[in-house]
Amino acid sequence: MRRVWTCSGLRWSGDGPVLVWGGGRASPLVPGRRIAFGVVDGGVRTCVGARGNACPVRVAVSPRGTGARCEECARLDRAHSVAADTLADDPRPYRVYLAWFGPGLVKVGITRVERGSTRLLEQGAVTFSWLGQGPLMAARRAEELLRAALGVPDRIPYADKRAVRAALPGAGERVAEIRELHGRAGDLDGWPESLRRAAFEPVDHTDLFGLAGLPPARGVVRELAAGGSAGGELCAAAGPDLHLLTGRGVVVLDTRLMTGWDLTGVGSTDVDQDSGITFPVRELPATDTGVQDGLF
Repeated sequence: MRRVWTCSGLRWSGDGPVLVWGGGRASPLVPGRRIAFGVVDGGVRTCVGARGNACPVRVAVSPRGTGARCEECARLDRAHSVAADTLADDPRPYRVYLAWFGPGLVKVGITRVERGSTRLLEQGAVTFSWLGQGPLMAARRAEELLRAALGVPDRIPYADKRAVRAALPGAGERVAEIRELHGRAGDLDGWPESLRRAAFEPVDHTDLFGLAGLPPARGVVRELAAGGSAGGELCAAAGPDLHLLTGRGVVVLDTRLMTGWDLTGVGSTDVDQDSGITFPVRELPATDTGVQDGLF
């Protein structure tokens, strides 16, 4: 009888990505590793709860959502989110950053100082630089200043990030765009006085993500489904995404789709040998540039 695992999602640190499972086990994700798992036949995706607490009614949730939360748990989770602007009196210091995901794809954002660069890794930022540090509301005002004065967004769709990962320019070009924006931001009037400016010091995650020489993605997993399976060789991991080399080429799996399902390990004979994936996959144009220790 196969053991059933509950995936808690992908976690990033300076050492790289790991998939975390119920009970605290973790599976390190390194390029070249074989990934293979399946969804329990007849299974249903259920709410993962909020703020570390289980959903009291284990509500069934959509297989396509990346949050895997019911309406009530999603509300509770967002109520404690910095993004929801509900923590105006948070005394912890925050940093403002510029993050680059590809040509023309730069965003501004904030993160707690204590988290280091983890937030940038979680978002799949290829290159980034700090802009400043200070109280939460000062960081928020600086973020809004860049949006209003320079037109820098605070969100980049994941589809846009995935589309360019296999065709990134060289290190000099990756740095040039945020260097120019960093300089323009520093020249703006209206910076909060309590925000301490940061010098331009770019950090590049290309090697950590495994993006050098990455083949273009040919598809993206739309959702997981009961009785389905996925198998492939890990080419790269960026943000929540795994780029898997399969029989149909590279397919991107957003690991947020794995939460809420009961998963099992599978052998090579259980995986579709033609494609490596039996879950629904959205095909991308050929020119588009996207005791067992855990399951793998």
